[in-house]
Amino acid sequence: MPQYPNRQFLDFEQPIKTLYEEIEKLKQTAEKSKIDMSDSIQKLENAIIEKRREITASLTPWQRVQLSRHPDRPYTNKYIEKMLTNYVELHGDRNFRDDKAMVGGFAQLNGETVMVIGHQKGINTKMRQERNFGMANPEGYRKALRLMKLAEKFNKPIITFIDTPGAYPGLEAEERGQGEAIARNIYEMTRLQVPVICVIIGEGASGGALGIGVGDRILMMENTWYTVISPESCSSILWRSWDKKEVAAEQLRLTATDMKGFGLVDEIVPEPIGGAHWDYNEAAALLKTSISNALEQIKNMDPEVRVQQRIEKFNKMGFWDELPVESTQVQ
Repeated sequence: MPQYPNRQFLDFEQPIKTLYEEIEKLKQTAEKSKIDMSDSIQKLENAIIEKRREITASLTPWQRVQLSRHPDRPYTNKYIEKMLTNYVELHGDRNFRDDKAMVGGFAQLNGETVMVIGHQKGINTKMRQERNFGMANPEGYRKALRLMKLAEKFNKPIITFIDTPGAYPGLEAEERGQGEAIARNIYEMTRLQVPVICVIIGEGASGGALGIGVGDRILMMENTWYTVISPESCSSILWRSWDKKEVAAEQLRLTATDMKGFGLVDEIVPEPIGGAHWDYNEAAALLKTSISNALEQIKNMDPEVRVQQRIEKFNKMGFWDELPVESTQVQ
């Protein structure tokens, strides 16, 4: 995990940055004067933890959106590194090319072989461009489906990590069938005979998230969001400006707490104090526990029963009213 001064701070994290700067000054003073400043430094480090706790306790929906996009936040490959062993990445959709915005392969979770698939953003400018900022093309979703079918063939559970601002909206993606690729994944994932655990680890936007988001258990990390459109895009449509993005984030009800209340996710996975970007090891350990427990609940079920429950689970989502039959008849 990056340490100050390489760490990046969001606007509402500036009080923490100030404390870090004070620690740096004390360290420089101690080095020059040969005076022991360890007690003062320890007090400031404790103050940082308390400030992180204070900030986390009063986050707005927009601030949670910002945390989900934090440049230091762990992505799919980091969770694979911290949670799984013997990972073997598999490439390509066997049709067009290998989409680097979608990664996946076989790995072991607690000694059990699983198929892991997820969106991957880059950790620097060059890699962000190479990974297309986590926005998969049709070939990315077709690669994901190929790996899911491979897992089904060998009777291995599937774990997906969702972290995307949306599927890539470019002309070339539409030409290659972006909508069809996502729709095909949704259809096929409802019928997979093996356990499927889906986890929202960052941004969960629109069809880009749903393309690998249909499973027996849907987990959502504490500081993530999941909805049909980003707050900025919603603001630009409704108010012709991004200036209302905070209002849009509030009205979209996109936080983990909202999603759990709506019944769209099964469990909220806690994060380290202040967010997953503060402690990769702890974030991975918390997530690993939740995934392991979820997998334990469903892996011994009869496949046909599990598929039927999965279909019923998604059929129940949403709110609607039915009019009486007589009121719908033409007079």
